[in-house]
Amino acid sequence: MPLIVQKYGGSSLATPDLIKNVADKIAKSHNNTTQIVVTVSAMGGSTDDLLNIASKIALRPDSRELDVLLSTGESQACALLSMALKSIGKNAISLSGSQAGIITDANYGKAKISRINHDRIKKELQNGFIVIVAGFQGVTDYQDITTLGRGASDLTAVALAASLKADRCEIYTDVDGIYTADPRLVANATKIKEIGFEEMLELANYGAKMNPRSIELGMAYQVPIIVSNSTNEEPGTLIHEVNDMESSIGEIRNRVRGIATEKNVVKITILSVVDRPGIAASLFEPLAIEDISVDIIVQNYSVDGSTDLTFTVTKEDSVRAIDVVEKISLDLGNGKISKTIGLAKVSIVGTGMQNTPGYAATMFSSLANAGINIEMITTSEIRITCVIREKDMEKAAQSLHNAFELD
Repeated sequence: MPLIVQKYGGSSLATPDLIKNVADKIAKSHNNTTQIVVTVSAMGGSTDDLLNIASKIALRPDSRELDVLLSTGESQACALLSMALKSIGKNAISLSGSQAGIITDANYGKAKISRINHDRIKKELQNGFIVIVAGFQGVTDYQDITTLGRGASDLTAVALAASLKADRCEIYTDVDGIYTADPRLVANATKIKEIGFEEMLELANYGAKMNPRSIELGMAYQVPIIVSNSTNEEPGTLIHEVNDMESSIGEIRNRVRGIATEKNVVKITILSVVDRPGIAASLFEPLAIEDISVDIIVQNYSVDGSTDLTFTVTKEDSVRAIDVVEKISLDLGNGKISKTIGLAKVSIVGTGMQNTPGYAATMFSSLANAGINIEMITTSEIRITCVIREKDMEKAAQSLHNAFELD
């Protein structure tokens, strides 16, 4: 019997009427020949509301207690959707992450799924129930509630699809699919019909509206993912393994598939770092221990035995990153630290760019013609990323979208 995992985002569940609409959509998909597992985000805005309340209680809320608090948002949406399905005659049951058997490590706020004991889900499916699982959350072996990070209901859905060996995972949101750029920034952005896991992972890592860890998991377990709009029946974007990409790449005139943007980037520079073996490890190992993700790293040319070391983090992680750097800065050099806020990243993504000249030149020329200064540059095999001022992000996205003729 076919098994489908569906995920509905917070914007699709923001009001009672929207929850009823989602229930109707699920009911249409469910019949005697199809089993459905649904995972949900918290109702739109509720997670931010809970964070705001916590910030008024404590300057830095305890991470364990914060996870207990934030998990209630998804549990609320989960129960309400189950009620809506029952009200229209469908057998449904809501399960918390713990009840669904989602076991994680104890890294509060950014927990990683270690395994899924899906016996309870299987039992409820066999009894004819639509199973509604609270996204974004799990439980440790010691029964402590954890959360998986912002936007991680996508991850819950893909992880359940992989564990249950579902036929596909359907991600429903407030847009019709994955676009060549953020439609809020670029009015003529176009929907991508299908895209490979690798390109989608780069887009997600650098700002596209998908959780990167969900794409990684989908790629690892070969789970086809469809991203669609919860309010209409328009076909969405299929994210899957693309075979024979290299053999067909010669037919593609423009290898850029999309423009990714991400704001709230913070640049941290440690001045006059002693240039000796192991100095980078002595900085980035403490950051890793604190589970702070570092993105772009630049080390300047050494002069008189010292150098400047620059890296970027998210605004969310910047306070903790500064705390770590300040503790060890004197051991690194003269102890001076510089922080730059109000930055953003803009990226072009596409398989095959590395082996074809001209893409970097076109990108840099386009930004220059738009009067946009580049602060930092980083690349991968299928991506070129520039750090710019956040105020220029929309103009940069529009300029690059036009330069690479993505409309």
